[in-house]
Amino acid sequence: METAAEPEPARPMLLILWHSRTGAARAMAEAALQGAVGEGDARLLAAADAHAGDILAAQGYLFVCPENLGAMSGAMKEFFDRSYYPLLVQIEGRPFATVIAAGSDGSGAERQIERIVTGWRLRRIAEGLIVNMQAQTPEAILAPKTVPPTALQKCHDLGQSFGAGLAMGLF
Repeated sequence: METAAEPEPARPMLLILWHSRTGAARAMAEAALQGAVGEGDARLLAAADAHAGDILAAQGYLFVCPENLGAMSGAMKEFFDRSYYPLLVQIEGRPFATVIAAGSDGSGAERQIERIVTGWRLRRIAEGLIVNMQAQTPEAILAPKTVPPTALQKCHDLGQSFGAGLAMGLF
């Protein structure tokens, strides 16, 4: 008598949650996804489309957004606003990392995300990646962005290492 094979357990999934106004953060999120998919399951999701169930279904999070006026973008903040309390105590200990597209500094957005996910008790697994796009004039700030290949490679590598770490059970 043949026995049915046990279904393979689901692989941990990395959720890459992004928002972009000028294309830089989206390009960086897509580069991270390309790195992650070779290592395990990964999903790219716009912050405006994300819900608590999407977060619960993932085992790790990469938050990618621009810094606007010294803070994370409004769309990313709005995601955190509507998801914070529904997820409280449900995702404690899960790993996260951040990628920020900045005109110059980026540290304000980084600190803001760090404060929020501290309340969720997420665990940072990589130093924040801040890509300085050098946009200082109104025209440069509003213009579509092209991310330098070296920065995209760093995003790819972060996605790859995060995905591999999840797949191996390190995080």
